[in-house]
Amino acid sequence: MTDSKLRPRAALAMSQDAATVVFAPDALARLNTVCDLAPLPVLDDLGTPRAREILAEVDLLVTSWRCPPLDADVLAAAPRLRAVVHAAGSVRGHITEACWERGIEVSSAAVPNALPVAEYTLAMILLTGKQALERAHLLRATRTLERLVRIPRTIGNHHRTIGILSASLIGRRVIELLREHDVEVLLHDPFVTDSEAAELGATRVELTELFTRSDTVSVHTPLLPATRGLVSRSLIESMRPGAVLINTARGAVIDQDALTDAARAGRIRAVLDVTDPEVLPPEHPLWDCDNVLITPHLAGSQGNEWGRLAEHAVAEIARWTSGAGFLHPVRRERLAYSA
Repeated sequence: MTDSKLRPRAALAMSQDAATVVFAPDALARLNTVCDLAPLPVLDDLGTPRAREILAEVDLLVTSWRCPPLDADVLAAAPRLRAVVHAAGSVRGHITEACWERGIEVSSAAVPNALPVAEYTLAMILLTGKQALERAHLLRATRTLERLVRIPRTIGNHHRTIGILSASLIGRRVIELLREHDVEVLLHDPFVTDSEAAELGATRVELTELFTRSDTVSVHTPLLPATRGLVSRSLIESMRPGAVLINTARGAVIDQDALTDAARAGRIRAVLDVTDPEVLPPEHPLWDCDNVLITPHLAGSQGNEWGRLAEHAVAEIARWTSGAGFLHPVRRERLAYSA
């Protein structure tokens, strides 16, 4: 156990729901071994008198989903605050310029949170390669197995071409998981060289080639001003007939109208864990497309995977307290290119 004299004073800043799911009683107990945690309930409003009283004493904030922005006014109420450990992925919603100007150290669980997204993506790549959704619908309708000679040779994952859009943390993890499978991996990322892509286990290609050559394109680019609508109508229309578009990033990265047109025409298939907006209106035509699977933003950490986020927070606080620094720091200069 960490020496109590060395333990930082800390508080949870997030929604009550996030605190409940990420920091279950056993996780909360482990957190208390590496910091002196302010009494619950969590801080979900940093402007209340109680919050200001706690902020005045904290060295560190443990944050997660729906943490209020740590703006200049909040920081003025937290003169001792030196670090933020985020038990989730992106810190864009609450880490402000005022934090960087203050020199606050920031850690994120983006790396551990990338694993379940990559696992989901791998599963969908393999299942769509076998046309599992469509063939399950056919079996339900006919109650009869297909004759082998009628199964198209386009079905299967042997030598399929998988396109990865962005060598983000998740994109890189997907490529890593694909190494065990007999597929060709293409990668488009403007910040990755040919040799870097080869080291990852992929062939770097331009954006147009990624869409024209791939049997499946998986989108892993963060939503930035430059990437909004990046997957354009022309790219979608260039995809091979029956190709699959998987999106676990953000809905607005894709031209959703173009995707809807292509799906309704039966030209491509899609797996969408994110849409724009979330959730789609009840009357949206994508709901009625049998060649589109829409899942409820479940690719990221959920259920027992929340425990991984809590473990990350505990480990990062222990490292920071010991003077070793964060294992997964967030760099100010990288935020322009990350989620």
